Amino acid sequence: MTVKYTKDHEWIRFDDSGATIGISAHAAEQLGDVVFVELPEIGKTFAKGDDMAVVESVKAASDVYAPIAGEVIEINQSIVDDPAGVNADPQGAAWFVKLKPTNPADADELMDEAAYNSFLDTI
Repeated sequence: MTVKYTKDHEWIRFDDSGATIGISAHAAEQLGDVVFVELPEIGKTFAKGDDMAVVESVKAASDVYAPIAGEVIEINQSIVDDPAGVNADPQGAAWFVKLKPTNPADADELMDEAAYNSFLDTI
């Protein structure tokens, strides 16, 4: 299962149920202790690049952007109830939303893990 990344530090993973999206381990580390997560409602649609969710830490608040266009089909209520989970497993159990992609080819423009790691070296 391929994971792709954005320059805004979101990750996206496709499977049979749609596209799962979260923030990268780098983003979680930069934020520090996450204290609040706001997720969109199921059924909401987003264009690629739209503000999709909000994550707040003791240091900063940050928007989470839609890496592709799609409709929210599931949200991860566990990170709303326990935002610290984002720090514990940002690229696993602490996913944010699942989208039904409008145009899966949007993901072709995103970085694979090697390209993302190279990008991190430049910032």
